Amino acid sequence: MTELRSSEADASRFRVRAVVVGLVVLAALCLVLARLIFLQVVRHDDLAAQAESNRTAVVPIVPNRGLILDRNGVVLATNYSAYTLEITPSRAGVLDETIDELAKIVDIQARDRRRFKRLMEESRNFESLPIRTRLTDQEVARFTAQRYRFPGVDIKARLFRNYPLGDVASHAIGYIGRINQNEKARIQDSDDEANYRGTEYIGKLGVEQSFESALHGATGVEQMETSAGGRAVRKLSSHAATPGDSVMLSIDIKLQKLIEELYGSRRGALVAIDPRNGEILALVSKPTFDPNLFVEGIDVDNWTALNESIDKPLLNRALRGTYPPGSTYKPFMALGALQLNKRSPSLVINDPGFYTFGGHTFRSHEGGLGGVDMHRAIQFSSNTYFYSLAVEMGVDAIHDFMKPLGLGQSTGIDLNGEVRGTLPSTEWKRNTYKRADMKRWFPGETVSLGIGQGYNNFTMLQLALAEATLANGGTRYRPHMAKAVKNAVTGVVTEIVQPPGQNLGYQPRHVELVRNALVAVNKGGTGTRVFAGAPYTSAGKTGTAQAVSLGQNVKYNAKALEEHQRDHSLFAAFAPAEEPTIALALIVENAGFGAAHAAPIARRVFDYWLLGEYPSEEDIAAVQKGQAAAPIGKPRRVADVALPLP
Repeated sequence: MTELRSSEADASRFRVRAVVVGLVVLAALCLVLARLIFLQVVRHDDLAAQAESNRTAVVPIVPNRGLILDRNGVVLATNYSAYTLEITPSRAGVLDETIDELAKIVDIQARDRRRFKRLMEESRNFESLPIRTRLTDQEVARFTAQRYRFPGVDIKARLFRNYPLGDVASHAIGYIGRINQNEKARIQDSDDEANYRGTEYIGKLGVEQSFESALHGATGVEQMETSAGGRAVRKLSSHAATPGDSVMLSIDIKLQKLIEELYGSRRGALVAIDPRNGEILALVSKPTFDPNLFVEGIDVDNWTALNESIDKPLLNRALRGTYPPGSTYKPFMALGALQLNKRSPSLVINDPGFYTFGGHTFRSHEGGLGGVDMHRAIQFSSNTYFYSLAVEMGVDAIHDFMKPLGLGQSTGIDLNGEVRGTLPSTEWKRNTYKRADMKRWFPGETVSLGIGQGYNNFTMLQLALAEATLANGGTRYRPHMAKAVKNAVTGVVTEIVQPPGQNLGYQPRHVELVRNALVAVNKGGTGTRVFAGAPYTSAGKTGTAQAVSLGQNVKYNAKALEEHQRDHSLFAAFAPAEEPTIALALIVENAGFGAAHAAPIARRVFDYWLLGEYPSEEDIAAVQKGQAAAPIGKPRRVADVALPLP
């Protein structure tokens, strides 16, 4: 009986265990079934896409960069194709050993190694970086034969930017360079991230930077079938890249080159504007630099030479160099006095050669000019007249009149990087200085403003814009470099619409009075010798501005000063005086008297633009030395002078 009960208990326990095991197996089957349903039904589309992506790869197609052209269609920036030898550091093993072995096959100079190391510092370890560019066919063949020895090293065909005219207009055109980490982060945060996949170079300066979106184009894509090892097997589909648009500029590159040549080794800036519409005809900053140096990544030696030079060749003096305008400011002071009814043009002021205010003596012409009205004060550049006028007007009235002209303001030019300069006022001084005793405007500080000194500091772009506004009778246009863009696919040229000019409301009789005085400067004043024999009428004003401050009783002696401390030479002008088609402002740094160094450059610019004349070689040499007045030698026709390629 006991044995029977024991057998029944064992059977019962077995049945329980069988049921539990069955339930466990059933639960496991249910889980497997649920997982299958989840994978096959719920996540079918997602997993199918992932499987497809493991079999295919999407490769970006970088578009050809658009061209940059001058107003006459001369190509200023273009592209060329070349082979590069590139290394992916994370896959190349010991880099120094790899490069040493590569140098036995391909010519690799010390500068190539330095540039490669600098690129490594700016890039991620898994990026492909060029160690040599522009390989010859022989070098390509030699490496290809031994490619198996160099994991992580490959040859790629790339498009490179080329600037055919070298250093001509380099500050205006700018250059492209490899995208750095900051630029990558900025692109990733923008709407253009997808369009820049595969792009390694971007505009860094000038037109290249300011018109990056138009020049870059639209990135295309290729869908490739890949092997298990990731190698491309065949192309599945393709969407071609759209080349960038060509940007057509308003500058005349032959005029630009002439001006740069006239400067020679001297430093300075010149901006020429069409006063009828604000087009920039020339934007010169001297010295220049060769933008081709930056295309492949500038080497350490060239970078050091450019960056540490006392002449600052990388500084765009036309947009970022600020200078006191000197006597070129006087015509605007006169116009302000007329518009604000501060002084009658017929009022005669005695100029004894100095002006005394608040116990200080401010120097003027030696011996003085005697009695001068407004016309003679402009024509013969009387400091005394404009010292007293500044005091009568006051700093804030001067500021309020000059501001709409664009002096000490952002002009709105379509190039990045311009600076504001300084147009002083009582509010400006309060906001600028931290010390309480420096915040107050002192009456004596107003005196020098009248002759373009003191706190006044403007760019040549601002001064040229003000001159153009005066030339056209008082309408301020937005200065601009780009005229149109040309679609690379359709060839359609689209003009870039500019905002309408702003009429500043000058009375015509006031403008005419100042204009007549400026014509007199070039007919019987400081510009007479320079414009002798010109078959057109021009209006201009010479200027000499201090580079360093001198004491009131210290007589200027250029020979006693270092070259970089000497006065600047300035000139602002427009022509023809009756219906101006060109206005300009220029400075020759530390050159001295404006009529000797700056005005002769302006005369050659006007002859080029109005007469189609290009100066003789001997005349150019004389201008470079500051030894020219009116042109010498037989001028050439502009059409007969070719643009030399470097």
